[in-house]
Amino acid sequence: MPPSPPPADSGRPRASASASVSGSGSGSDLPDPGAFVVALVTVPDVATADRIADALLAERLAACVNRVGPVRSRFRWKGALDAADELLLLIKTRASSLPRIEERIRALHPYEVFELLALPVAAGSAAYLAWLAAETGA
Repeated sequence: MPPSPPPADSGRPRASASASVSGSGSGSDLPDPGAFVVALVTVPDVATADRIADALLAERLAACVNRVGPVRSRFRWKGALDAADELLLLIKTRASSLPRIEERIRALHPYEVFELLALPVAAGSAAYLAWLAAETGA
């Protein structure tokens, strides 16, 4: 059986298949993966997701925001079990931008207490990390 065709071209440049995976401190000209995080934010609807993503991208606080979902969240809230259908945002950014990202999300998010969790990047392709650095640069 022949291999599946590649996904439709998204217009983004593609790195060669030999792009290396960077670890902390690997090479002086490569971005340090530890400078970046993937931040998780749940939102109640597409309008909120797009409003937050657009603001973060326009202000260069994020290089990419993925919208995933719907997801079903189950949680404790004010002493009771609760559930909600939500969307999940995966925000690729610099760790140093988190305070400003939290401020922007606070201004745009309807929840009294919103989720914002940042997961450190341990490694990534050199080309992607360089793009991430360039798109979130000052």
